[in-house]
Amino acid sequence: MGQVSVIKMDRSQAEPLVLEDGLTEASYNPFLVKDAVVYQRAKLRQGTHATKTRSQVSGSTRKLYRQKGTGNARAGDRKATQRRGGGIVHGPIPRSHDIKLNKKVRKAALRGALAEKLRQGQLVVLDAIEPASHKTQEFAAWLAAVEAPEALIVTHEIGENLALAARNLPSVVVVHHGQLNVYNLLLYSKVLVTRQAMLALQERLSA
Repeated sequence: MGQVSVIKMDRSQAEPLVLEDGLTEASYNPFLVKDAVVYQRAKLRQGTHATKTRSQVSGSTRKLYRQKGTGNARAGDRKATQRRGGGIVHGPIPRSHDIKLNKKVRKAALRGALAEKLRQGQLVVLDAIEPASHKTQEFAAWLAAVEAPEALIVTHEIGENLALAARNLPSVVVVHHGQLNVYNLLLYSKVLVTRQAMLALQERLSA
């Protein structure tokens, strides 16, 4: 078991959080992390790019000129792919870019990334994140005080004050612990996690 220090919103020390060694001592495997990031990025792609084929281009199907006797190459209608304004050959079509990645691999990558954040002092555990006000300026001042002006906030419950205070800060993102993945974890140099969210992540990653 490993102990992780916990602070309150007033920056005073709270009761330490005891986590399993499987989470705090997990090894960081850059190859697993890279695969997890590629997996997550691929899922974000819409895959809606498309071009029109010969059958989809608008135009007449009339043969442009007679087959023989003109001295020109044989030609069909104006929608032929070699003509300007014609169809596109082998162009992109709507498709899913999703790739498969074993669930155990995704969990191992997230465990390693979380453990590395802890080792580097880039992950701060808070007893709770419940701003007294919905004012963005006050919340930004608090983030500066805890040395996290650009941060990912992972919480077990997104309260109204927290959602309102953080939504106008372009460098701050608030997510539920169920939405945490390797990609959004690595995007930020500082990660703020509530005690309950950390325990929920431990349960999720140990199953």
